[in-house]
Amino acid sequence: MYPIRNTTMSNIELNDKKIQILEVAEKLFSEKGFEGTSIRDISKHAKINIAMVSYYFGSKERLLEALILYKTSDLKLQLENLLQENLEPVEKVNKLIEIYVNGICLNKGIYRVLHFELNTKKREKSMIAFTELKKGNLKSVERIITQGQEKGVFRKDIIIPLITPTIIGTFFHFHMNKSFFEELLDLKTEEMFNNYIKTSLTKHIQQTIKALLVYEN
Repeated sequence: MYPIRNTTMSNIELNDKKIQILEVAEKLFSEKGFEGTSIRDISKHAKINIAMVSYYFGSKERLLEALILYKTSDLKLQLENLLQENLEPVEKVNKLIEIYVNGICLNKGIYRVLHFELNTKKREKSMIAFTELKKGNLKSVERIITQGQEKGVFRKDIIIPLITPTIIGTFFHFHMNKSFFEELLDLKTEEMFNNYIKTSLTKHIQQTIKALLVYEN
């Protein structure tokens, strides 16, 4: 049985077959939904025996849980590493925003799955480990903001738990209205759209968060 509950991906061994299954599951879950995807579908697309999928993960719910951790655990490590970097407070927050935006860009499929699953609340047990991961990430964000407050750079009245939703919410509003912004901003190709996210949208989010954090002149 694949041990996933109350743990993180850092102490779980992943072989090539498990990763292949997880990648296929992400694609199918994001396209067809959790309910619309069967273990048989996953095994067929992964070209792996259905019994092997069940052996590795036990159930579709446990597979979902493993997938969420597999795709989101790296963010935790990046935030913890950022905490230790010798950067000025604003630089550190700018890098934090880049980490979040890049992470979402690389894992759009799992974020679509998460959005649906968190809204339906049908598989709350599968979300427990992810919720704990988010709490850990929030602690890292809190510490980064606190570092800036201790240096007198950031305001003391910031509602820190709302910083991350502001970053992620701005990104997803832009992405969910892709056709509108492609026309509005004359982004004719997928490459142009993605480059705009990495440059202009990221800079806009950085400016927004800086305006929230830094004392007015």
